[in-house]
Amino acid sequence: MQKIILTGDRPTGNLHLGHYVGSLKNRVQLQNTHKQYIMIADTQALTDNFENPSKVTESVCEVMADYISVGIDPEISTIFIQSQVPELAELTMYYMNLVTLGRLQRNPTVKAEMQQKGYNDSIPIGFLCYPVSQAADITAFSADLVPVGEDQLPMIEQTNEIVRKFNSTYNTTYLKEVKPLIGNVGRLVGIDGKSKASKSLNNAIFLSDTPDDIKKKVFMMYTDPNHLKVSDPGAVDGNVVFDYLDAFHENREELDDLKSHYRSGGLGDTAIKNILNTTLQSLLEPIREIRSSLKKEELMEKLFYSTKIVRGLVGNRMEEIRDIIGIKYKNI
Repeated sequence: MQKIILTGDRPTGNLHLGHYVGSLKNRVQLQNTHKQYIMIADTQALTDNFENPSKVTESVCEVMADYISVGIDPEISTIFIQSQVPELAELTMYYMNLVTLGRLQRNPTVKAEMQQKGYNDSIPIGFLCYPVSQAADITAFSADLVPVGEDQLPMIEQTNEIVRKFNSTYNTTYLKEVKPLIGNVGRLVGIDGKSKASKSLNNAIFLSDTPDDIKKKVFMMYTDPNHLKVSDPGAVDGNVVFDYLDAFHENREELDDLKSHYRSGGLGDTAIKNILNTTLQSLLEPIREIRSSLKKEELMEKLFYSTKIVRGLVGNRMEEIRDIIGIKYKNI
């Protein structure tokens, strides 16, 4: 039986290098060996953008363009819009009965994002219930694998808790647990060195950035504050430039030599930033070229077509889930 992957992103802007190493590279590789569904999670994006819905809707096409530009083939991977599959919201509602408020508040990912966004008692319920929505998305496709960054592992854990609770409550084995798939880089630090790369924190390099944008952001990166002169020994650990070189520089032998040279002194910050800039420019130039050739109308047409296919698939599965729960009515 072919393995099924469910993955996706919230459309609140263009995707960045953290997405690329966190899951996009895995999606490109796995689309040829697995049945892959990729969700543009506009409903979930509205949980903290409800006052600015145009930010979400206008980003849907941008995210689709990012997917194709990195090598995701919409003829192989099924890409769809979450809000246009209302059965996912229905399933979320059923799962909300299986989760306590206390458990949602203890979810480490939710807690971290609440702190980041400054929520206290004013947290929207939709935002708090994001893990439940994600569980519905995953199980609606009977997914086996979910490519995620390491910060999303608590979400997968909570999905599996819901699966077990559902099966126990309704005396079934219908739902199955899912496994996370972590990229080579579990979490890419932001260019400020203070937290993970994030659109909302404006500390990321985007796949659509211009060459000048990339260079500017590289030269803003935090290095070693004690590395005042070229001749001074420098620290590699906690050095954002080396974190990015670890993630993107393909010549590992050369990178090891750079680290050794930097640690012993004699290698300046400007030199390593120039190397990183060259590395990222080489990575992003072909992505940017493909992206510039894409037309919005064609992208949206492909997206709407595949979304209709998904609507039928999830609709059939929901018929089975309603039957298991006991709310299927024969005359309707």
